[in-house]
Amino acid sequence: MTARAVALSIVASLTTSTSSFADIQPGNCARAANYSENKRGFSMLVIQNGRTVFEHYANGGSADSRCKIFSGTKSFWGIAALCAARDGLIKLDEHVADTIGEWKNDPQKSEITIRQLLNQTDGTEPAPHLHSESIRDRNTAAIQLPLVAAPGSAFAYGPSHLQIFAEVLRRKLNGRSTISYLDQNVLSPLGLTSLNFKKDGRGNPLPATGFELSAREWARLGELVLGHGNYQGKQIVPANLLGQAFVGSGVNPSYGLTFWLNRPAPNAREIDIEKELDLKWQLAHWIGICICRAAPPDMVVGLGSNYERLFIIPSLNVIIVRQGWSAKFSDAYFLRLALGR
Repeated sequence: MTARAVALSIVASLTTSTSSFADIQPGNCARAANYSENKRGFSMLVIQNGRTVFEHYANGGSADSRCKIFSGTKSFWGIAALCAARDGLIKLDEHVADTIGEWKNDPQKSEITIRQLLNQTDGTEPAPHLHSESIRDRNTAAIQLPLVAAPGSAFAYGPSHLQIFAEVLRRKLNGRSTISYLDQNVLSPLGLTSLNFKKDGRGNPLPATGFELSAREWARLGELVLGHGNYQGKQIVPANLLGQAFVGSGVNPSYGLTFWLNRPAPNAREIDIEKELDLKWQLAHWIGICICRAAPPDMVVGLGSNYERLFIIPSLNVIIVRQGWSAKFSDAYFLRLALGR
C-alpha cells in the first residue's frame, strides 16, 4: 500500500471512528496533574470536544506562561511542508536533488526524497551541532553533511534533516522568506506571534527547535489536527495531506512527518522516547514500540525535550498538553492516569 493510500485510510478512520473510551473525567486529570506536578510539571491542559475540561498550573506556571517546547517546534514546520505540497511547491516523494543540484551526481544523496527528510530516514548525519548559535550558515552546513546510512534504511533523529528541508523550501520560494511562509500559512492562522526562530548569520531559521508557547497556544496545533486541517473555519491543510503526517516509515513506524505516533499500540513495547533518543542512533530500537499501550493507537504527539508534550487523540476528540522542567517522567503512566486506565 502506498503512503498516500495509507494516509487516506487513516483520515477515513479518524473521521468515522467512535471510541470505546469514556469521556475524560476531571478527577482522573487531577491525578495526572498531581503526578506531573511532583515531576516538576507546571502546566496541564485538557480539551475535549472543543471545551476545556481541566486546566492546572503549578511550580510557577500560569495560563500566560510560555515554555520552550524544544522539538515540538518540528511539527509546525511539518505542517508548513504540507502547505508547500498544497501549494504545488513540492511533492513529498520528489527527489531532494531536483532542488539541491549539488546532490545530483551523488549516487546515494540523489535518491533522497522530501518525505525521508521529514521522517528522518534520509540517512544524513543527525548533526546535533547544528543547534549551535556559532554556525553562520546552517543550511549550507547541513547539505554538505555526509550520509551515515543508505536513504530509507535507518531512523537517525537530529536537526540536520529539517535543516536540509529548510534549504529546499528556501530555493522553492525563489527569494521569499521561509519564515514568512511559515508565518503566513501556519503561525498566523493559529494566532501565534513573537516566536524565536533561532536564526543563523544568514537569517536561516532552525526548524528543529526554538519555539516557546503557553499550553493554550500549543493546543491550537492540536485543534488543527482534530479539525482535519481546519482551524476555526479556515482549512489550513487539506485533510488528505494532513493524513500523510501520521504515516510511519518502515524503519520507525512510530514517527511520521514530524509527529510521533502511537499506532503500534496496544500490542507493542512501551518505551521512554527521550531515553531512546539519548542513545546513539545505531543502538536505538524503533520497531514494535509505542508511547502508551493504554492510549488509543490513533494518538499523535508533538514531543519536546524535558517531557514537553502535546498529546492529540482524534478518537476521543481530546488534546492534552503537559509542560514542565526536566525531571524523570513517564508518558505512559501520566496518560493512564489522565485517561482513567
